[in-house]
Amino acid sequence: MIDLTHPTPQFRRDSFLSLDGEWQANEQTIRVPYPLQAPASGWQGPVPDSITCHRRFTLPGGFPGKGRRLLLHFGAVDQVAYVFLNDRPVMMHEGGYLPFEADITELVRPGENDLMVEAVDTLSHDYPWGKQSLRPKGMWYTPVSGIWQSVWLETVPEKRIRRLRVMPDLTGITIRVDGDGERAQLSIAMPDGGTVSASVSTGCDERIEIPQPRCWSPEDPYLYELEICSGEDRVQSYFALRTVSFGEDAAGVKRLQLNGKPVFLSAVLDQGYFPEGIYTALSPEAWTEEAARVQHLGFNCIRKHIKIEPEAFYTACDTAGVLVLQDMVNSGGYSWFFDTALPNLGFQHRPDWLPGDKRRRAFFEKHCRDTQAHLFNHPCVIGYTIFNEGWGQYHTGRLYEMLKGNDPSRFYDSTSGWFRGYPSDVDSRHVYFRNRRLRPGKQPMLLSECGGYSRAVEGHLFLAGEKYGYGEESTEQALTDRIEKMLREMVMPAIPGGLMGYVYTQITDVEGEINGLYTYDRQVCKVDAGRIRTLNQACTELLQKAAGG
Repeated sequence: MIDLTHPTPQFRRDSFLSLDGEWQANEQTIRVPYPLQAPASGWQGPVPDSITCHRRFTLPGGFPGKGRRLLLHFGAVDQVAYVFLNDRPVMMHEGGYLPFEADITELVRPGENDLMVEAVDTLSHDYPWGKQSLRPKGMWYTPVSGIWQSVWLETVPEKRIRRLRVMPDLTGITIRVDGDGERAQLSIAMPDGGTVSASVSTGCDERIEIPQPRCWSPEDPYLYELEICSGEDRVQSYFALRTVSFGEDAAGVKRLQLNGKPVFLSAVLDQGYFPEGIYTALSPEAWTEEAARVQHLGFNCIRKHIKIEPEAFYTACDTAGVLVLQDMVNSGGYSWFFDTALPNLGFQHRPDWLPGDKRRRAFFEKHCRDTQAHLFNHPCVIGYTIFNEGWGQYHTGRLYEMLKGNDPSRFYDSTSGWFRGYPSDVDSRHVYFRNRRLRPGKQPMLLSECGGYSRAVEGHLFLAGEKYGYGEESTEQALTDRIEKMLREMVMPAIPGGLMGYVYTQITDVEGEINGLYTYDRQVCKVDAGRIRTLNQACTELLQKAAGG
């Protein structure tokens, strides 16, 4: 069974020691892995720009063991982390959304050890920063600082498996195992209880055919469990067989295809915020529950909006069969006038010559490539959004070519919302406030944001007096009626002509933004779930009829 409690469910070793729990920070006791602004962290008072966090630990007997190395892992620290062990520097890491690690074998000592992390967070726009704001209101939310994903120790052999890259198709995989040994032994569990074994050279792409292949889809999210052994190292993982492509139907309309068959994305925006933990769920199982809420309403896809989650989220979606359209996390400044008002007045081209900071751009591009590498093996991730509503946008065509060339197995929405006319796999539109007639052209059209209708549920509001949304309804029936009207007037008529999906804003309320299908505490579903399921099923049936499937 795939273990969601492991910090890296897709790259698991037996030997790891969690350092989550109580830490000391600026003479206070806090709980890791929660951002300091979160109630679950236990922090009291304003959060300074720089926090020094300490955790004392003693290695258990035999840990790490003779001839083995000790690795220190961080899931994510926002924004810059300076790491010390026993008063000696370990490393510095920049960027608040991706994991990092260090070999601390030479620094650890018998008995008690002192791990110190200085986390510096000025909400610098040189780094990806998402929807964080020092003045949270409306669509801007409470910022996060410090250690907000798990910290753990892991022992590995001197020669170890370092990385795994799996490129699937419908009949097998092309796999690359990077490591210190010359060869690796693979064992793949089959649906019938048997196994497929193979020996591969490390550092090389190797092809493995799967007998009687069982493809992964929302209807059948089958995962093949995989074990990799090289020398004394042993890693457990999983993969799925699936492809993402575009193809023409019998009428010549270009369609998004999953496993060679047209698929309609009934998607919901998900920003990944929680009342108690802000950026961090209280348990890995919360992601399984979130995927179940999405499917309960008949959605088959999540647009993960301007945030990268802990790996447990993506594994939960892999396991449940929920497709994910992953946003790159925006950096740079946001201007309501230039990035929202002008495009809504008809200005649809953003010049690439606008000045911008070279350091910020270089870091954004590296962060995008690192995001691709981090999520490459998750079958649920079928596409990426590069820029959202012009925020931080520059050199759009070059970034599309770079990211598409780096990972051609997904589709790319280069400019979600507006500022179109650049290379992109989809024609991406945001439509709020009124139902427009959509006219898909030669490219598949994605209605990448829509809806956003608010409904306040007394007793389940996070901020008193804050009720942000795009048109308010007071009852379950009224909100469901309005969503149905939008789907029947705007979404369904465009499906035969090439609309590939829609993204409803959003799955849950977030702080003062109350346009969720569920309340922020996840206790109340604000719509008629059965009707929403029926409407989403109707969208799929329209696609099947139009595409001749």
